Amino acid sequence: MHEKERHEIILSAVQDRPVVTVVELCGLTGASEATIRRDIAALHVAKRLRRVRGGAEALAPNPFPGLAGRTFAVNETINIKQKQAIARAAVDLCADGDPIIINGGTTTFQMVHPLATRRCQVFTNSFPIAEHLLKNSKNSVLISGGVIYREQNIVLSPFDNDVTRNFYARRMFMGAQGVAPLGVMEADPLLIQAEHKLIGQADEIVLLVDSTKFESRSSLVLCPLSEIDVLITDDGISDRAAAMIEAADIRLIVAPAGGAREEEAAS
Repeated sequence: MHEKERHEIILSAVQDRPVVTVVELCGLTGASEATIRRDIAALHVAKRLRRVRGGAEALAPNPFPGLAGRTFAVNETINIKQKQAIARAAVDLCADGDPIIINGGTTTFQMVHPLATRRCQVFTNSFPIAEHLLKNSKNSVLISGGVIYREQNIVLSPFDNDVTRNFYARRMFMGAQGVAPLGVMEADPLLIQAEHKLIGQADEIVLLVDSTKFESRSSLVLCPLSEIDVLITDDGISDRAAAMIEAADIRLIVAPAGGAREEEAAS
């Protein structure tokens, strides 16, 4: 990750919490503690944040905390070819007329381009996905209600009796912070609460993750691997990760970023 990208992530993170530790920033950026400390020092000198013991804080903290994790703007630039290949493979599972849920995220967002040729019934909590499909496709679009989180460009409701409970989906497509033997991981409790509601409304759960997510970890587990029906990733997946998916009896679809797709069924 380039220095500019790290600085964007650090500045975004310090707006969300009173103090962000060096360890937390290492987890968000994948950089070493020494690198993060240098970044904090440089941003402190540039008067873009305040260096504190063990981390950093914003010069003017946001009174409305956001969600944990990288912002949509940062994430959408990472592993873009892999995400596009994964998204194309995901849309191949859709047929005209299908009711589907597309959870907010930068990998799921890439589904909007191949979906331009389809006529599905789409429920989403993502502003960018809803806007693009409305402007550039014939899909019908239903968007959830709730609180708007600008950094992630999603809408989350704290209430159980929202419109989510009234939508049935053939499939739900979602991303994740990480994938491990313990299950699918996410970065924020609010995301987990919202995704639990969505998962309960779909016959089949399709997880869209690029191969780097098998090395990522979070302290929060969204669901066990047993709840995932299909996992789509790129051809950078390791043999170890593929074996983990096979052991969980999940159908694995590998979408090479170069173009042609291969499929490997776990049975």
